Amino acid sequence: MLDSGTVMGSRILIVDDEANIQRLLRTYLEREGFEVLTAADGQTALSLARSWQPHLVVLDLLLPELDGMEVCRQLRLESDVYIVMATARSEEMDKIVGLNMGADDYVTKPFSPREMVARVKAILRRARKPRTALEPDTMRFASMVIDTGRRTVHVRGREVDLTALEFNILRTLASQPGLVYSRAQLLERVWGYDYIGDERVVDVHIGLLREKIEDDRSDPCFVKTVRGVGYKFDSQCGE
Repeated sequence: MLDSGTVMGSRILIVDDEANIQRLLRTYLEREGFEVLTAADGQTALSLARSWQPHLVVLDLLLPELDGMEVCRQLRLESDVYIVMATARSEEMDKIVGLNMGADDYVTKPFSPREMVARVKAILRRARKPRTALEPDTMRFASMVIDTGRRTVHVRGREVDLTALEFNILRTLASQPGLVYSRAQLLERVWGYDYIGDERVVDVHIGLLREKIEDDRSDPCFVKTVRGVGYKFDSQCGE
């Protein structure tokens, strides 16, 4: 992972089966000092990602043979490389599934190459934030245990399988029970960069998190919505 503030010379992998998009993005990114490789299918993308170790992958959803969702899933299992999913499809479910697979951002085609460059720079400007020294290794509440070292969560004795982003959202909220975090604050603390996309990405991940930790997503106990402000964690849930 990049040191904080490092952008120039970063390795960017563009995965898209449209040659004109590959050429256009490559031209703009190389002009800004990035190293760029391209792939037109999912298998080639995975092979390059494993051998070249890019810092960020721009990943199209609709790819031949192995689609972008599966490429994203496999990449996320193997590394914490930043992933920006790009697709011509704009359905909300595609966005939710892509984010749930571990994508960091989602861009709908057609997009401006200048906007993509700005977004790539913003993502790479800061490394993902490590756990602070003051954060305890284990946070215990009435009916939830969060082990920040092992990155595990147990709800009423049952282990819950969370994605990296879901875990980081929960850890952030639970580190200050009762404190209300705005969407912008969660983007800053969890995504770890100056996010320039839609803040509703936070709502998507909160919804996915609730599906896994709440008995009733429509009436959440742990992660509560503070209307017009943001979200907070209730440490008394289950008492």
